[in-house]
Amino acid sequence: MSFERPEIIRPPSEWKSYYLPLTNGCSNNTCTFCGYYGRKLQIREVGEVKKEIDAIALYKSSGLCLPNIPAIAYAVAQHWDGERIFLQDGDALVYPFPMLKEILEYLSRFPGLERIACYATCQDILRRSLEELKALEELKLRLFYTGMESGSDEILQRTGKGANSDQMIEAARKAKKAGITMSITVILGLAGIERSEEHARDTARILSEIDPEYCGALTLTLVPGTPLYQEWKEGKFHPISPFQSLEELKIIVENCNFTNCFFSSMHASNYLSIRGRLPQEKKRIIYELNYVLTRREPSLLKPEFLRGL
Repeated sequence: MSFERPEIIRPPSEWKSYYLPLTNGCSNNTCTFCGYYGRKLQIREVGEVKKEIDAIALYKSSGLCLPNIPAIAYAVAQHWDGERIFLQDGDALVYPFPMLKEILEYLSRFPGLERIACYATCQDILRRSLEELKALEELKLRLFYTGMESGSDEILQRTGKGANSDQMIEAARKAKKAGITMSITVILGLAGIERSEEHARDTARILSEIDPEYCGALTLTLVPGTPLYQEWKEGKFHPISPFQSLEELKIIVENCNFTNCFFSSMHASNYLSIRGRLPQEKKRIIYELNYVLTRREPSLLKPEFLRGL
């Protein structure tokens, strides 16, 4: 079966990057809220990846386009400044280590390349030895986006995350020891109404233990075809309201103890965008949240039709 190029799903901060697919899908396809649920992981051949790298290098140096290269690759490369690459898909770190190392070495064809990033599950970080992680960092793979989702072990288990909070902490510390920057993602509303406050408080506690350089909050979007969507349709899962998502966000910001973390809710799924350094800008962010929560005016929130994954 030939490799199917994945759709571009990337963190907001990677908007200027070139998106280079190594996999399609995710190594952990059991998360009940995720569109990757039940999907088989595809691994792209090294030769095919190198062919794309060669084509983009030629295009950037001469403007020439080769046949059999997807049009989307040239569309992305057209405005790419050559400084950053994001490895797709949901978990590029699952790519076999010798093959991943070979690809990263081959990316030296772009002399202006400053940093490579990818999504990385907690499990795949733990599978890598510290020496392997250090080798990847030396080859410019210097940023992992890891979905923690919740600090509650019960919620992590219930949603099929495949790891607990202690493993999340261990994985983040291991990556940081290798010199790799961590960007942690959490999901507002993942626990539903019944355990909303517990979810927020536990999430703040584990985030504080990890002490990441970056943290991004998303808001749960129910995806058709996933088990959590089915639970909602059957009345077994009760989603929080938009303003309740901001209450969770406020609890997380209030209770996080970071050294120096850039915290944001800039993802398209959120009803309100906040951003700033914690703890330096904690008071300002809480003020902004209180302003909206006190007024409870829907016009202050992003309309539902503008939200997205």
